[in-house]
Amino acid sequence: MRAGLALALAVSSCLSVPVVSVSVVPAAAYEIQHYYVYCADDRIEVSMWDLEQMMVRRGSDVCQLVRYTSYSDALNFAQKNFGGEGKACSC
Repeated sequence: MRAGLALALAVSSCLSVPVVSVSVVPAAAYEIQHYYVYCADDRIEVSMWDLEQMMVRRGSDVCQLVRYTSYSDALNFAQKNFGGEGKACSC
């Protein structure tokens, strides 16, 4: 009789444990940040703005020279090819 009672208690305690459902959602991919080197208003500029945003902010006298995923690479390009940010350029 004790064995039957113990079995009944064990089964009833297992049934009272809440079951939690975990939904599996794939992780969102990180958007890669880009850094652009522009000639804007006759000066070299490194920015995270894309060409359309840059033209809205600086006007139509903007040309995109190159795009990188690393800010330091964009700065190195500007330094190596133009002498750095703020230096003279033309489109």
